[in-house]
Amino acid sequence: MINKVIRSQLPCEVFINHRGNDTKRTIASLLYDHLTRLRINSFLDNKNMKPGDKLFEKIDSAIDECKIGVAVFSPRYCDSYFCLHELALFVESKKKLIPIFCDVKPSELRVGKSNNIQLGPKEIERFNLALDEAKHTVGLDFDSNKGNWSDVVTKAADVVIESLIEIEEAQIIRNPIKLIIP
Repeated sequence: MINKVIRSQLPCEVFINHRGNDTKRTIASLLYDHLTRLRINSFLDNKNMKPGDKLFEKIDSAIDECKIGVAVFSPRYCDSYFCLHELALFVESKKKLIPIFCDVKPSELRVGKSNNIQLGPKEIERFNLALDEAKHTVGLDFDSNKGNWSDVVTKAADVVIESLIEIEEAQIIRNPIKLIIP
């Protein structure tokens, strides 16, 4: 229990963005659990939030402090205001985003009047810009009827690890430690 409390207070390294109804009990939770076993502090709403937390405050804060976002796109992803809001925050922050296209092709992702959410013209433009950025980012494709969950989770975790290493190396190059020798 103490380890769980301590880990929940550490900065989030990876934020997992997903449509709960489509992927929470499959790829999103499997990836979160896999990353947790690798001691990579990740954020998944149902694992990190507790009763009384303010949704936007907690989610926006986790995105702000994380280093990488994993967006798990699914057939009904664009029906969720939260998914689109989180994706837009990632794209606007210029943080690395790793897309996983689960049972959906990038070309099928769009925001518009056909979605089940009411959006103003500025939100539609903002969300479409974020979707376009994600659609033009190399990601992982997964067909749940043909693929192996373990394989896609392992591959996603490998990409996350490689990305975290790249980020750390870039920070070291930008901010080299100056040794003072007496």
